[in-house]
Amino acid sequence: MVGSLQSLWRAARALTAAGLLVLSLAAQAQPARPDCSRPLSLALHEHGLLYSAETSTGIDKDIADELMRRSGCHVNVSLMPRARIWKLIESGALDFSLSGISNEQRERFAAFAWYFSNKYYLLVRRDAKVARIEDFERNKALQLGVIRSFRYSESANRLVDTLAAEQRLTLSAGLPPLFSALAKGHIQAMIIEPFDYPTLESDSIREISQILEFGDAPVPHGLIMSKASLSATEQARWRALIDEMRRDGTVLQIFLKYFKPDLARAMVNF
Repeated sequence: MVGSLQSLWRAARALTAAGLLVLSLAAQAQPARPDCSRPLSLALHEHGLLYSAETSTGIDKDIADELMRRSGCHVNVSLMPRARIWKLIESGALDFSLSGISNEQRERFAAFAWYFSNKYYLLVRRDAKVARIEDFERNKALQLGVIRSFRYSESANRLVDTLAAEQRLTLSAGLPPLFSALAKGHIQAMIIEPFDYPTLESDSIREISQILEFGDAPVPHGLIMSKASLSATEQARWRALIDEMRRDGTVLQIFLKYFKPDLARAMVNF
């Protein structure tokens, strides 16, 4: 009887030790949360379903809210034009922005944590008589509208750079003025992405325009982090939060609020 009790006691101690080891390993595997010892700053930019200042809603606002909740950090959120955001990120005067894409120049001053990808398209007036993107490029009378500092996919960037050299770009601070210019015929095309779909569904735009595909692969978009204000360690901690949100389905649930299920899954599963 005494031997049986001792055996049971040893087994219980072994199970307890094993349980403590598992908990210890789990704690070590859990990434450290970001440093919240100072107020941080994040800027949104107004762009279709990404963010609307009128309703104070959008995908990027939802992502920002979830990042603040999970990190526990105090983050001052503001609204700025995209061109100003990139300049402040570079200087370190701004810590974060959202839905950014990378290129060689931006990699020098910004780090990224990807949470979705999407394709770009050319929205063209029907009366421009353009069947292919090459046709638009060749017709010197046609103007393209773009948002200042925006970059796109490879073929779209090539088109923008070519037309810029020919002084065939109309620059805007945001999306609504471009749709207005397209409707009035001041420009003949603009580059769009899925976040612009609600405006495309309006009768005035749908009747006068057509959509042409660039044929490029989807471009990753993500949290933009300033290398001037955030250390590599802090960048990794914020990236871990984004990765966690992707793994547990939070990012997908946010996109399902704004898109049909097939498109939402295609954008977040890349």
